[in-house]
Amino acid sequence: MTTNSLFLVSLLVDGYDRAKAFYCEALGFDCVEDKVMPDGKRWLVVRPKGGEGAAILLAEAADETQRAAIGNQTGGRVGFFLRTDDFARDHARFRDAGVLFREAPRHEPYGTVAVFQDLYGNLWDLIEPAKV
Repeated sequence: MTTNSLFLVSLLVDGYDRAKAFYCEALGFDCVEDKVMPDGKRWLVVRPKGGEGAAILLAEAADETQRAAIGNQTGGRVGFFLRTDDFARDHARFRDAGVLFREAPRHEPYGTVAVFQDLYGNLWDLIEPAKV
């Protein structure tokens, strides 16, 4: 039996080091890989600390079309969902690190959630799923 899973998504950024600093310092992600490729690009993969599931390939925009998409890869909708096991802890840690939340935390039937934006304006949900 074959098993498939989504393990990596690409996110356009304006610079490798700036993006790596935001995701690894402000959000506390782990840098899984950071290798220079033969063409000068980097294979820069980050993942939420201790997380399972998909990681993010931070891809430096290579041309004007890609640069225009930085921060708007999902057309202004929340496109990324970061699960936490302790909403209050991570919300406070992110705020202390300068992460901009677009709203106050709210309680929904599916969990506690608040929308924040990354360094580029991409929208994320920080969410602690409701206990089943």
